[in-house]
Amino acid sequence: MSMSKKDFIALADVIREFNRSGRRPFSEGELSALADWCQATNPRFNRPRWFGYIRGICGPGGGERKAVVKARECPMVRLSTT
Repeated sequence: MSMSKKDFIALADVIREFNRSGRRPFSEGELSALADWCQATNPRFNRPRWFGYIRGICGPGGGERKAVVKARECPMVRLSTT
């Protein structure tokens, strides 16, 4: 069974909350591994949008966050490859 957009948003919400909790935040490698798994469960998974939402750059649907960035900038989130 593939995951839906709602599932990806729920997972990102948990990660965002965890990262704000004061504990060691998820590393880029850990997030990348989770994103790989999400992509494997649903080929329509939008990796840049998901990372953008976790980082607070865009909203859960990829749209603009209030006074943070323009919506068109969110899908262009650059991910480190290291």
